[in-house]
Amino acid sequence: MTSKPTRQGHALLTLGALGVVYGDIGTSPLYTMKAVLDPANGVRLDAVDITGAVSVILWMLMLVVSLKYVLLILRADNRGEGGILALTALAVRAAGDTAQRRRALLLLGVMGAALFYGDSVITPAISVLGAVEGLETVTPAFKPYVLPISLAVIVGLFMVQRRGTAAVGTLFGPVMVLWFGVLAVTGVLQIAQNPAILAALDPLLGLAFLQARGWGLFIEMGAIVLALTGAEALYADMGHFGKRPIRLAWTAVVLPALALNYLGQGALLMRDPTALDNPFFRLFPASWLLPVVLLATLASVIASQAVISGAFSLSKEAIQLGLLPRMQVLYTSAQAMGQVYLPAINWVLLLAVLLAVLGFGSSTALASAYGIAVTITMLITTALTYFVVRHAWHHSLPVALAATGLFLAIDLVLVVSCALKFLQGGWFPLTLGFALFMVMATWRLGRERLTEHIRGEDLPLLPFLESLAQDSSIPRSRRIAVYPTSHPDTVPPALLHNLKHYQVLHEHNVLVSVRFLEVPHVAVNDQLHVEALRGGFWRVRVDYGFKDEPNLPMALGRCARHDLQFDPFQASYFLSRELVVPSDDPKAAGMAAWRRRLFSLMSRNASSAADYFRLPNNCVIELGSRVQL
Repeated sequence: MTSKPTRQGHALLTLGALGVVYGDIGTSPLYTMKAVLDPANGVRLDAVDITGAVSVILWMLMLVVSLKYVLLILRADNRGEGGILALTALAVRAAGDTAQRRRALLLLGVMGAALFYGDSVITPAISVLGAVEGLETVTPAFKPYVLPISLAVIVGLFMVQRRGTAAVGTLFGPVMVLWFGVLAVTGVLQIAQNPAILAALDPLLGLAFLQARGWGLFIEMGAIVLALTGAEALYADMGHFGKRPIRLAWTAVVLPALALNYLGQGALLMRDPTALDNPFFRLFPASWLLPVVLLATLASVIASQAVISGAFSLSKEAIQLGLLPRMQVLYTSAQAMGQVYLPAINWVLLLAVLLAVLGFGSSTALASAYGIAVTITMLITTALTYFVVRHAWHHSLPVALAATGLFLAIDLVLVVSCALKFLQGGWFPLTLGFALFMVMATWRLGRERLTEHIRGEDLPLLPFLESLAQDSSIPRSRRIAVYPTSHPDTVPPALLHNLKHYQVLHEHNVLVSVRFLEVPHVAVNDQLHVEALRGGFWRVRVDYGFKDEPNLPMALGRCARHDLQFDPFQASYFLSRELVVPSDDPKAAGMAAWRRRLFSLMSRNASSAADYFRLPNNCVIELGSRVQL
């Protein structure tokens, strides 16, 4: 039974949440006001429009972040875990009355997860560029160096990912406390010089501002969404910090600091409209600029680290849910299981971020690309939350609609608003998201087709064991043979190959199947299921959650309590590895030719099951076969 965190524990978790959860949304003041009050959008730099724009930003923070995420969606935890895939698993279990509905909800969640990667590319690019561009306010002579410095910071950021967030995690919280303190203090100083900006606290001024825009409302909302990016991190990181620290950090520190800073930027622009060239850095006197640029750069790196770490965690979950091929997963902390590093994901993300920086060239240009992927993810999150409220929490239809209807309408407006920027850059994260969605869908479909093909050729297990029991001529080796298999009711191909080539059986034969359930964690005592069969055979099933670390030798070491004496030093692991060859038949496997080729490529490059399940290298024998799809 786990103990509740102490008051000191809650304080440390709240500090950690400030550093990891709120890095993205905390750096939004670097570029949001500049985009929202762009005269090209038809906004006048007068008191009415400035006050109205600030009012919309403040109340969108209240509605979308405080009410939707902090109050509602943080309640939708999947055994303490959050994030789009955890929410999908929760919704599928609660509302999956039919196979069609389960598949639809799963596809919806996969789409949201794929789009998260688009956000993982844009966030480091726009955050680092937006911070380093502050050097231009120190002196225009720095302008030619903004892009090279940004590229160097990004490369350095991805190079140190292998070390994990644990090495620098203790620095994140204090740095972000300083950052939010600077946001609040500079905002208050500007408000004191022009208290008229406090009228922005009236939501009616924000409504009047939007109404005055006409159809231009969508253009404005496409810019205002920049103030909301990072809201998904509140839910995604719930498993690391818990609901209470995340809520406390938002209400006590983050929301007040952001509100004061946006009010301060509005007050500055009311006094000096020329400050629109970079309203955030114009809040500071010239002597403060260099240290503030350094602090902003560090804060943007932290914001980028948070979303990159989220991409690693999401990838691990996707692998264990059967949405991505196996990849090398490195655990970077002995204490925090959630801190993982996937080299393949790291280098692909780095390449995409560098392309984004070089292709767009400035935070202003990237602002056009920013938003569309994350707003669609926010829309999908709201839609999945409806099914949780309706079916998991068993509320009536009117209550479920009331709880999610307003947020669904807001999300739709934000999606349409960002879609208007499709040609200006919105295509970039959508293209990334769509490509990854097709990869995930192809891998899942290919695995289903491959499983059907193999099962059609496999021998039924029990009759096969019956025939072996009647044949006493087969010699027995005094060791333990472990046969990992995806199909516990059929004979593993590796067992057939072993008999064919070596004409020997082992004294103890363990057929192991692994299931990844749609829950974050499975208790250790519930992971193992052992069934004794005849003739020295055992059938073992190991259940893991999608956030658990698979370790077969460790799991099999607990078989003694089930009357199976498993000595890891006497065990050999026989693995079946299928070499997938795409068929020339255009209708083969019910998949398009390009998808069969893609699946074959992914299958060939998937990491070894031996590495993934932590099997000892000197005890593994791989036996391969060619399968044509």
